[in-house]
Amino acid sequence: MHGFYLFMLARISGGYGFLTSQYEGAVPQIKSAKKRQRQTESRTRHNKVYRSELRTAMKKVRQAATKDEAATALKHAEVLIDRAAGKNLIHRKAADRSKSRLHKAVAGMA
Repeated sequence: MHGFYLFMLARISGGYGFLTSQYEGAVPQIKSAKKRQRQTESRTRHNKVYRSELRTAMKKVRQAATKDEAATALKHAEVLIDRAAGKNLIHRKAADRSKSRLHKAVAGMA
């Protein structure tokens, strides 16, 4: 059981590189499978960065103090949302839904 808890702790904290792989302990033998594993891990890291940036931009729109600040933040968030949808980071309908909810939140500000 100790190994499992160490593995989960590493996954949550983003700690040990050799434990954060999708398949714990699975080492591919075939050259193309090794490459695919490297590509997947690289893409996962890349996607985490952009998804985090997207969430932060959306949060800034909702937490803006004034309507003008929110409108400015909304423009930036829309660009990031559209880019994420174009790269299939999020589903295009989820992107539309997010933009709609952000527009509604900005419109409701006093």
